[in-house]
Amino acid sequence: MIFTAILVGLLASSTYAFPAEDVEDAAKSLEARQSATSNELQNGACRQVTFIFARGSTESGNMGITVGPQTCSGLKRSLGSTNVACQGIGGAYDASLGDNALPRGTSSAAIAEASRLFRLANTKCPDTIVVTGGYSQGAALVAASLSDLSQQAPAVAGQVAGAILYGYTRNEQNGGRIPNYPTERTKVFCAMGDLVCEGTLIVLAPHLSYGDDVDEAVDFLAQRIEAAGV
Repeated sequence: MIFTAILVGLLASSTYAFPAEDVEDAAKSLEARQSATSNELQNGACRQVTFIFARGSTESGNMGITVGPQTCSGLKRSLGSTNVACQGIGGAYDASLGDNALPRGTSSAAIAEASRLFRLANTKCPDTIVVTGGYSQGAALVAASLSDLSQQAPAVAGQVAGAILYGYTRNEQNGGRIPNYPTERTKVFCAMGDLVCEGTLIVLAPHLSYGDDVDEAVDFLAQRIEAAGV
């Protein structure tokens, strides 16, 4: 999101020594920046699990850097790197800031691109267990796509075992859920003080805090994957 560059600049200019755990966190952050794009569904072989993710507004690549790559890495550590394919939503989804103001919190073209990837997972890899997630505008995108697919292509939506939504920009409008999609398969992360979860588009510091929720999100998705058969 728009404050990421400011925060990175402040950290880079700091002359303080950091404890070991902060060094480890920095290494994870570097790993995330290096994996801001992932196309393992489109370009790779089918795997037991497919994770489809939508980045937040203005983030780079198709996975972003805030929580997408970290969630992918967490699933690979939990389930085995060769068992998980990670796919970011790109193409017609350009994560432009202005699209947040559209009626569904993102563009129709972006929703169509997300739905295309869910359909691709279903046709290319019918036996894979799909899980998904999104951050900020990406959360609205995933929600809109799954809501539509649940009505238009139930078999495609039914293959999606779980969804995590970080900083869900349509949280208030959609009643804290994904319309038409099972609530037990959904986990919404809304930090205290994150006003985008309260029906506004005001971005404050809590909206940038969702890295703290990645482990819990991975655990939830792993539970949903286990329930689905892996």
